[in-house]
Amino acid sequence: MLKVGYIGLGLMGKPIAKNILKAGFQLMVHNRSRGAVDELVALGAESASSPAEMAARVDMIFTNLPNSPDVEMVTLGKDGVIESGNSGLICVDNSTIKPATARKLAEALGKKGIEFLDAPVSGGEIGAQNGTLTIMVGGSEHALEKVRPVLNVIGKTITHVGASGTGQIAKAANQIMVAAQMVAMGELLILAKKSGADPEKVVAAISAGAAQCWALDHKPQRLFAGERQPGFKAIMQLKDMNIVMETAREYGIPLPLTAITTQLYAAMCEMGMEALDNSAVIGVIEKLAGVKLQPD
Repeated sequence: MLKVGYIGLGLMGKPIAKNILKAGFQLMVHNRSRGAVDELVALGAESASSPAEMAARVDMIFTNLPNSPDVEMVTLGKDGVIESGNSGLICVDNSTIKPATARKLAEALGKKGIEFLDAPVSGGEIGAQNGTLTIMVGGSEHALEKVRPVLNVIGKTITHVGASGTGQIAKAANQIMVAAQMVAMGELLILAKKSGADPEKVVAAISAGAAQCWALDHKPQRLFAGERQPGFKAIMQLKDMNIVMETAREYGIPLPLTAITTQLYAAMCEMGMEALDNSAVIGVIEKLAGVKLQPD
């Protein structure tokens, strides 16, 4: 039986790790804070004191961390994977990081015979809990086939996009669409509200037509109920949008709509809503329009 390591037991990582454990894989975990580790250990996982210790004892390591420097530190830093990982180890990064960082990690680890897959996920906390995530993979197809039994536990759609870094490029493209949907949804709901139409009936009217999308399928009822707690935190959406914009600048790609969307998420975080769901960007539209979707 494959022995799997998982580093990063946050909003997404913890339910993913739980699903790996439930599927019968031997699991070793590591996290900056101890509470999530203790929870997984109580369910049957082992604890690793460092990424280096884990790398010496597992067949593959998954990481799910906030940003590019975090993944780089865990893999290439002091007590990192590279210190004790041997040839044949596979590292799979479920984080959303810069494509350039993914390529750097693949090159550095490859010199020790460690294969690296950038495999960011989409589907939010619910998808992580249900094992229905969408997984976009960059790197060796041979390595992908080795880790596919584990990926099949955490996701329902697994796509090999291409060489190292292309999984992260696909995730950047995903985040362009997700953020645009959230902002557009906020605008249409406030348009309906302030113009005198019932926003719930407007959503019902347009959801089966050309406007149908993931955001309209999943978010309005939570907003109508006054529920703006995450699923996916706005601060992480902003982090992802900054990755998109930095990548666009690197390649000289104009992204005018995405630039505005990024500014709206920056404003949302500056307004103190960084810990709310990414759909709560409607709060910025509410402030600009002088009307709230639901009364306080």
